Amino acid sequence: MDIKAPDLGVDSAEVSEIMVEVGDVIEKDDNIILLESDKASVEVPSSAAGKVTKISVAVGDQVSEGMVLIELESEADSAEESSDSASDADQKPNDEKNTNVAPETESAAEAKPAATESSAKPASNAGKATTHALPDLGVDEAQVSEIMVSVGDIVSAEQSILLIESDKASVEVPAPVAGKVEKILVEAGDMVANGQDFIVIVSDADTSDSQDSAPAKSDDNASKDNVSKDSADKDDSAAQPKTTGEPKQAAKTDTAASKTDSKLTETQVNEKLVDVYAGPAVRKLARQLGVDISQVTGSAVNERILKEDLFAHVKESLTTQKAAPVSSGTISSGLPKLPDMSNTEIWGETDTQDLSRLQKVSIPQLNYNTLLPQVTQFDLSDITETEKLRGELKGSMKAEGIGFTILAFVVKATAYALTQHPRFNSHLSDDNTQVILRKSVNMGIAVATDDGLIVPVIKNVQDKGLKQIAIEIGELAVKARDKKLTTKDLQGASFTISSQGNLGGTAFTPLVNWPQVGILGVSEASMQPRWDAKTQSFEPRLMLPLSLSYDHRVINGADAAVFTRYIATLLADPRRILI
Repeated sequence: MDIKAPDLGVDSAEVSEIMVEVGDVIEKDDNIILLESDKASVEVPSSAAGKVTKISVAVGDQVSEGMVLIELESEADSAEESSDSASDADQKPNDEKNTNVAPETESAAEAKPAATESSAKPASNAGKATTHALPDLGVDEAQVSEIMVSVGDIVSAEQSILLIESDKASVEVPAPVAGKVEKILVEAGDMVANGQDFIVIVSDADTSDSQDSAPAKSDDNASKDNVSKDSADKDDSAAQPKTTGEPKQAAKTDTAASKTDSKLTETQVNEKLVDVYAGPAVRKLARQLGVDISQVTGSAVNERILKEDLFAHVKESLTTQKAAPVSSGTISSGLPKLPDMSNTEIWGETDTQDLSRLQKVSIPQLNYNTLLPQVTQFDLSDITETEKLRGELKGSMKAEGIGFTILAFVVKATAYALTQHPRFNSHLSDDNTQVILRKSVNMGIAVATDDGLIVPVIKNVQDKGLKQIAIEIGELAVKARDKKLTTKDLQGASFTISSQGNLGGTAFTPLVNWPQVGILGVSEASMQPRWDAKTQSFEPRLMLPLSLSYDHRVINGADAAVFTRYIATLLADPRRILI
């Protein structure tokens, strides 16, 4: 029986690890191959049970959907062989036995195994636990921050069972079905990817038949034990490249002693890749950065090296600090260590408070700002007439349950301005030679929560009216404060607006959210005297402060001034958007 590669979600992936050997007896859904692409690391389960007779791929091979991975001798064949062996050992030869059995007895003997087999099937299916995979996380990988259930818990469908955190958001993963938690396949601190198995649940329909399902659970647990055993064997086999861990450590020490500040050539980097545990995407990045990957300590399970580990290594090298092991709970800022504050005569009494999870995962993204040459352009928009229009529409909107704030006008005007000045709705290419223009305007809206600032995204704003924009702003704000945002709600922004509403202040310098090239800050509007040339007098006008921060590598100062003035003009008279 051929076990073939399933739909991988990509054209091809590399065989990173083979988890079985010829002669192994495996169960259905046991993991057999670890595949890696630029986007994820995926363990491929067997689609059938049996004995491994042939492995058709090798570590390093590129495989695609439908390619044969291993060949199995099916359970039926194995059972037949076992039955024949038992029969040969304990009984007379079949031919002799058959000559001594009456036709009726022979028929009954043939019927009995069939009946036994058919009666066994329901028992094996009853109470069978189902393994569930993670949904689309919207990112290549994210970290398991918290596991909210335990083995044996009864969960309901859509109940939050896992907290996943990336550098963009904290997202709760709901239970795919209602039932009893049989097994949890991930641990806090693990890096997980889309489609990865994370929990085994016995559904309500199965748990209701507990008596009949008990033997099946035993079998299933045995199967799971085999998975655990295979995982342990995998760790042992993975330790073979790592058993050479002592020479590898020695090699690391030797290399560290002779390390220079210059980047390695691509050939030298490729040589270093042989003895490290890292995926293709990480290896590719190591080549691009010229990093001696053997000097990088992996923070994932079994010291697997992640992209974040490479970035942390480079940052530490640039700051000429002594390299330290990177752990999943440590965030390196590149700043020197704090002074010793134990002397209370000098520093006084101190106390510590933990940052929220959202603040912790935001720090790496904020650190990117140190690499961006940012400039902020300030302007004022006379929104007196726009505020009158909002006042006229606010009552009918409120009757429909819609909060209609000035932010809806700001979002609409900015989106229109971005269609007219597309360079502000773009990204700079990695090699700094091209500008990638976005054809749609996906507007990030900064929302303040108890845990910190979060930026959900309104998609395709250029096609939406003020009412729809106001509705989506309200919905996203509620979801953000209730921690119900999905990863997709937080991704894909091409530009961001950060409004301080009525919090006070006259202006501020918002930070560009890389890889975007611009962000618009909006401060509290205030009544100010403005000179009217027609009446030759000062008039009170409602003025809205605007602060545009931009990436100076992409945006020139003159263009930023024109763009900010254009937004101010649209906000002063929204009818211009209709022209």
